[in-house]
Amino acid sequence: MPTNAPSAAHPLSDVTSSDSTLRRFLHGLPGVDAVGLEARAASLGTRSIKTTAKAYAIDLAISMVDLTTLEGADTPGKVRALGAKAVRPDPTDRTTPTTAAVCVYPDMVAVAKEAVEGSGVKVASVATAFPAGRAALPVKLADVRDAVAAGADEIDMVIDRGAFLAGNYLKVYDEIVAVRETCGAARLKVIFETGELSTYDNIRRASWLGMLAGADFIKTSTGKVAVNATPANTLLMLEAVRDFRAQTGVQVGVKPAGGIRTSKDAIKFLVLVNETAGADWLDNHWFRFGASSLLNDLLMQRQKLATGRYSGPDYVTVD
Repeated sequence: MPTNAPSAAHPLSDVTSSDSTLRRFLHGLPGVDAVGLEARAASLGTRSIKTTAKAYAIDLAISMVDLTTLEGADTPGKVRALGAKAVRPDPTDRTTPTTAAVCVYPDMVAVAKEAVEGSGVKVASVATAFPAGRAALPVKLADVRDAVAAGADEIDMVIDRGAFLAGNYLKVYDEIVAVRETCGAARLKVIFETGELSTYDNIRRASWLGMLAGADFIKTSTGKVAVNATPANTLLMLEAVRDFRAQTGVQVGVKPAGGIRTSKDAIKFLVLVNETAGADWLDNHWFRFGASSLLNDLLMQRQKLATGRYSGPDYVTVD
């Protein structure tokens, strides 16, 4: 299904024609019932997953991980090791799925690309002055061009939260459009940093803004602030992509990132996907986990289901 912005012939195409029309559209979206949203997210999180379904869910979750290292101390050796782990998460069991991608800074893209060559694992790069996004647009676009030139398959950009919170929606929209054009064939994930948007209404508006601008994925957070992905904010974004496809025919992916550390957490998010957006999103082309430590727990739980016992502390690598 196409993942570009709605065509000019589509009824939603005119909502971005000016700042006033865009503002009117975004503020005309239904208000979020915070109590109802959080109650539904909590309720879905209590669903019981049986053994066979749990094994399937764990393998699905592994295949959806964007295995991530975004530290100032990242080295080529660390990135190569991470790439090897993404390609073969459990060297003792070749039936273990590969992860969806490795996510790194732009200067490490070439190293990551070499590490995963021929495996089908994608290389994602954060860009646009990640994580704060405090840079001029030409600098942000240069960041994207560097990552794409180095071989990035996917770009994870951050929006200008200051502009968004100030109500400068058209500026944010135009920036996403410019980044989308600079990405070329690379898929674009648009990060909102939901922990800084303050309200659920703002998260809903940001979701629609990102999708109107041509995002291939909408992503909760950078993992660099106190509040990152939660069941409630991810549920809200899943509702947005579901409703956007219903209105436009365009399917957009969702990537919760930050704070998802256990298999139990991951399975709760998969239930949210299935019950809210539907089975069409239960694929790593449309849903990802931005995580590092999550993969280790998924691997240990996978071995527990296969052998009946938990592995020792040296079973998985420490990232």
